[in-house]
Amino acid sequence: MSGGVVVLTGGVGGAKLVLGLQQVMPAEGLTAIVNTGDDFRHLGLPVSPDIDTLLYTLSGKANKAQGWGREGESWSFMAALRELGGEDWFALGDHDLALHVVRGMRLARGDGLAAITQDFARAWGIGIGIMPMSEQPVATHVRTPSGWLEFQRYFVERRCEPVVEEIAFRGASEALPAPGVVEAIMAAEAILIAPSNPFLSVDPLLAVPGISTALQAASAPVVAVSPIIGGKAIKGPTAKLMAEMGLEVSNAAIARHYAGLIDGLLIDAGDEAPEGVVVARTDTMMRDDADKVRVARAALDLAHGLMPG
Repeated sequence: MSGGVVVLTGGVGGAKLVLGLQQVMPAEGLTAIVNTGDDFRHLGLPVSPDIDTLLYTLSGKANKAQGWGREGESWSFMAALRELGGEDWFALGDHDLALHVVRGMRLARGDGLAAITQDFARAWGIGIGIMPMSEQPVATHVRTPSGWLEFQRYFVERRCEPVVEEIAFRGASEALPAPGVVEAIMAAEAILIAPSNPFLSVDPLLAVPGISTALQAASAPVVAVSPIIGGKAIKGPTAKLMAEMGLEVSNAAIARHYAGLIDGLLIDAGDEAPEGVVVARTDTMMRDDADKVRVARAALDLAHGLMPG
């Protein structure tokens, strides 16, 4: 596929797909539009977890064992923080800390998150476009039996243990797509939805009205990679969340969730195909680089087959 490809993505799972795509197509033709609903301020610093995971993964700096954070990280800052009684539920490594400090300094002087992110990518030799979904704050919150929680309090501090009764993306209805996002979507030959959590990582993107409008107007086929294998989530709280929301943990539920948006769904080779959407199959578990390349090629092949003419 010679034209541009846009990927809507969250963090760890999406970064694996983008890494695979980076191996099989020209970098200048690939753009990742990244969820910022997880973004928050911690210890006064602006943290963009999903963007940072993309940056670390695509630059080869990621901790491969855990999929997030940096390889060879050190923790002197956190040790000093604990001595002073500071909040330590969200760990910031010494190298990771530098990213947030520089981002905070640039935001304070008026630079936009899109330009800052692309400058970070360029500094680390990443050739693809990495764009935040919006430069306005959009904050994912979940309602639990004991009340509303900010996403990172739920995801990190509470380790996804509370039952989720409702999800809200505060600020989304007023947010605008970040510079370049709509243009990338409209120019794309194919649009992929990464196997990120549909409810916590992809829905925040779709909640930004300008992004939803662009996706509906785009001529490119839209293909989602399912995060479900054999009735289980590949990673994270997807299956738990679906059960709590009264949904079956299946590819059919994923297809229904994306109904009206996607033209095709890539599922695992051993799974039953849902009705109402064009399906392709491959082994969708991405354990190593060869797996990532295989899934990327399968998603591109499905999109190519859905192109008119």
